[in-house]
Amino acid sequence: MNSTIPVPAVVLRIRQVTADTSLLTIRTKFDHPVASLFLPGQFLQLSLPGAGEIPLSYCGSPSSEGDIELCIRHIGHVTTSLKAIVPGSPIGVRGPFGRGFPMSTYAGQDLLLVAGGLGMAPLRSLLLALLKQREFLGRLTLLYGVREIKSLLFLDELLELQREGMIELQVAADHPGHCLDGPPGCRIALLPALLDGLDIDPGHSCAALCGPPVVYPLLVSGLQLLGVPDGRIHLSMERRMKCGVGRCGHCAVGTRLCCVDGPVFSYAELAGLEGALV
Repeated sequence: MNSTIPVPAVVLRIRQVTADTSLLTIRTKFDHPVASLFLPGQFLQLSLPGAGEIPLSYCGSPSSEGDIELCIRHIGHVTTSLKAIVPGSPIGVRGPFGRGFPMSTYAGQDLLLVAGGLGMAPLRSLLLALLKQREFLGRLTLLYGVREIKSLLFLDELLELQREGMIELQVAADHPGHCLDGPPGCRIALLPALLDGLDIDPGHSCAALCGPPVVYPLLVSGLQLLGVPDGRIHLSMERRMKCGVGRCGHCAVGTRLCCVDGPVFSYAELAGLEGALV
């Protein structure tokens, strides 16, 4: 497979999930690796004719039919252009790229998923994969923080999973007043506050984080205080992704390239790298 040449695809569905965010379902060639062989935490490159190309984390599950789900916030040049597309529009994709979450290490463990804002999109892919092997896992807890309730992604899905007893869900919003119409138990707090007093077995737990890099130091510190070992704390550095093959250097963190060596790293891998969590 030539990873530098986009594979033709078409838009199947577009669903608005918040005022500025859409869930895009596209279809490419039947059973193509870009759709069928990715791991949660990996990403692809999406190209829109006349607009450009952007890296996007997978948001759904692998599909032998060639279907791919992507969650897109319409704030940049390419993503704003994507807001105007309709079902049947042609696009291009290439991938998968990078290293995803270490699924093989999660068997038999308690899992703590920590999502900040749009970081829920890549963690949705991980959550869906974990649910497929739910009987082989311990507790599955999702901590989800946003600036305001209207920014919550996939809330109906998450609440249904909570009602079914599949996950434990805690939600926080940054600002007072924003939880008035939020889910039961929503807290007025920053995301790291959800770690306070959390009851976990640190020697039997792994944590998967995805969100704004500015919050990572506080989350890592909170997990360390709970006793979670650095090697069991996995962080997605997806916001540094660029070319996908490590050539442009945009994704460099110390001696590591997020596009190639990541975007998922354990904190043990990042701890000695200057500027990794800023």
